[in-house]
Amino acid sequence: MPDTPAAPVLLGNAPGSFPHSVLAERHPAIVRQVRDSFPYGPEQHRALDALLKSCADGVIEPLPAAAADRDRWREWGMAARTGRSWFDVPWLWSESHFYRRLLDAVGYFGPGAWQGIDPFRPVKLAELDAAETDEELAALDALEDRPEDERARALLHGSLWGNRADLGFRLSDTGAEARAAVPALVHDDSDALWARLPPAGTGTLCLVADNAGRELIPDLLLIAHLLGEGRVGQAVLHVKPYPYYVSDATTADVVDALRRLTAAPGAAARYGRLLWTALADGRLDVRAHPFSCAPLPYANMPDDLRADFAAAVLTIVKGDLNYRRLVGDRMWPPTTPFREVTAYWPGPVAALRTLKSDVVTGLDAATETALVRAEGQRWRTAGTHALIQVRTSQRP
Repeated sequence: MPDTPAAPVLLGNAPGSFPHSVLAERHPAIVRQVRDSFPYGPEQHRALDALLKSCADGVIEPLPAAAADRDRWREWGMAARTGRSWFDVPWLWSESHFYRRLLDAVGYFGPGAWQGIDPFRPVKLAELDAAETDEELAALDALEDRPEDERARALLHGSLWGNRADLGFRLSDTGAEARAAVPALVHDDSDALWARLPPAGTGTLCLVADNAGRELIPDLLLIAHLLGEGRVGQAVLHVKPYPYYVSDATTADVVDALRRLTAAPGAAARYGRLLWTALADGRLDVRAHPFSCAPLPYANMPDDLRADFAAAVLTIVKGDLNYRRLVGDRMWPPTTPFREVTAYWPGPVAALRTLKSDVVTGLDAATETALVRAEGQRWRTAGTHALIQVRTSQRP
């Protein structure tokens, strides 16, 4: 990140801080939720109990010797974190490794009967089948007769605010979704985004997905519109290779969402059929790169993933975690230019994100001052503010 002074990396060792609350409160709650979601046997119960104890007062331990991704985690900095408290290593690294260990505890990586069973699937499906999802899909019918650019903007904002449907976030802040969203965005580069996706476009759009369920559906609807209206020739949807951060989308979640769309009445089903056909003919591609679950910022991405993003006319990076990885999980001054901290990205990039952690860049000084006066620092983490940020040129 050239020409940008480094800000402190976020750790979880400051009591009262947001990262500390995630490690000390959210992670134990997730362990208990997973334990209650399946009829696991004694082996899984013992492993979950051990993880719960480790989260509270233990240290990070090496992966099992037989773990297929042991070498990968070594490349991702395992040796430097082994033996240290979960609270004393970079927060991004600690969070990511927690989910990797949780999957170990429930036998996800096998061998055994629980191999490949998503421990978060019950809560994902419950959200996908909720009455709120029916209402959101039915609302698509009202857009049918609107001009194309109006539909496009409505679907963009649906994708943006869909990021509030985050199961891990709601688990630790149950009132978040009930609070009214702030009508005005703290930053809005949507005009620059649409300039990259003009009518009669033939390029490739990459979308780095965040959550499944009621967030993934709006993401898919946006992709369907862009393909159907000829704003892009192809779309590549990047998802997680295995369950992660409770609700992060995997390929299985994409299939569930498409089935939900195609089974719905009206416009929703038409969007679903378009996407189903696009997958069959290659206009839509789903990819699950191992680095999508890495405990590192995207500045460390491998060359093959970099080539993917370099080939796109625009990459849309969705959600809070992906934003942290995009700009670096640091306590940046909010006025730090977004274009500078993303200068390493190999092509045009856009962030669609509701604010649910301390990391933020690209705000003007007046906006930051007004937010602090109105809310203190609560605006950073409450999930009631959002932003659309775009960097179109690689050099700041």
